[in-house]
Amino acid sequence: MRFIHAADIHLDSPLKGLEKYEGAPVEEIRTATRRALENLAELAINEEVDFLIIAGDVYDGDWKDHNTGLFFVAQMNRLREADIPVVIISGNHDAANKMTRSLRLPDNVELLSHTRPATAKSARLAELGVAIHGRSFAKQAELENLVLDYPQKSTGLFNIGLLHTSLEGAEGHEPYAPCSVDHLKQKGYDYWALGHVHTRRVVIEDPPVVFPGNIQGRNIRETGEKGCYLVTADDQGVCDLQFLSLDVFRWEMLLIDATDFQHPHELIRHIGGELEKLGEQNDGLALAVRVEVTGATVINDALRAEVRRWTNELRATGISVSSSRIWVEKVKWKTTSPLQERDESHYSGPIEMLHDYFAELRQDESQLSELARQLDEFQRKMPDEIRQGETGLHIEDPEQIREWLNEIEPMLMKKLGRGGK
Repeated sequence: MRFIHAADIHLDSPLKGLEKYEGAPVEEIRTATRRALENLAELAINEEVDFLIIAGDVYDGDWKDHNTGLFFVAQMNRLREADIPVVIISGNHDAANKMTRSLRLPDNVELLSHTRPATAKSARLAELGVAIHGRSFAKQAELENLVLDYPQKSTGLFNIGLLHTSLEGAEGHEPYAPCSVDHLKQKGYDYWALGHVHTRRVVIEDPPVVFPGNIQGRNIRETGEKGCYLVTADDQGVCDLQFLSLDVFRWEMLLIDATDFQHPHELIRHIGGELEKLGEQNDGLALAVRVEVTGATVINDALRAEVRRWTNELRATGISVSSSRIWVEKVKWKTTSPLQERDESHYSGPIEMLHDYFAELRQDESQLSELARQLDEFQRKMPDEIRQGETGLHIEDPEQIREWLNEIEPMLMKKLGRGGK
């Protein structure tokens, strides 16, 4: 028996932040989640799997119109024609109380109840000797331990638990449907198909408790290959777990040390070579890459003086080395001057006090919040085209404010005479 475990499709979720740039791969961005879902259906058909399970968040929220639902129905109908049953649950993004629109699903698709745990009723699953247990979210902020009410295993069948959860907590994810691995194991199931956490992870192997991650990365926090698990099982249980990629557009981070470079153009050429390697490693898939440049380097001042120029040079380089398949989403210039590190030991008097103030400010969340409030007041007075543009203030991100402080401090010290000497 073979089946596919997928989750977190987030159909028609916008991949925000790139469309406004000339040369960005707009078509890949706009249709990414739809094409990833097409890949999922195609994979299930080509692999001739016995069934497909989706562990929540098919949708990214209520539909703007019925086109989102129609597209999902069309893909499920492809599976119907291939005689592949599908069992799904809703998660926090498509919870029952969030969805005001709906469409009749093909008869091969079963959405499990949001009122109580249920076992899928498919005749095809019964023939296979499979029992799939699960419960959809009734509301977005589902804070109860849903597993406690799941039925015990059905004797003589291969039991699968379908659950949208963060388990005991996951960074970057709300603590919905919290439970422990022990709670899962106590049910005696043969496989736990989880969703909600967008990073793939096999939590334990016996029995397999698995997060497949989402099928398409949507921002720079969702880097790397995205897809689903192809699971093979026999009378003894799960015998193989194979991850298969489905994404059509990928996010990556590229870390660069600029310490040894003598001219910005040398650095740009080097980064171009690294971008080219990154493209080859990802088999030519369209990429959005965030570049982070660090190091104490003699070209720091030249880079800082023309940040926009060098950022766009990198974007042009990414496009040229990849036949427009690589787009530099953002460049974080975190370089320093070699003199800066040496001079810090010579700070004294008011200069030392200023240096200490910057160090304290970077670590004090309350002071950062107050600075963010003041910046917000300033930002509100700026024209929309500046506020919302590429160089707009992103004051909601404390890390962004810390970066600004890191940039401002050495400039002030230089203006004040290289550390006050």
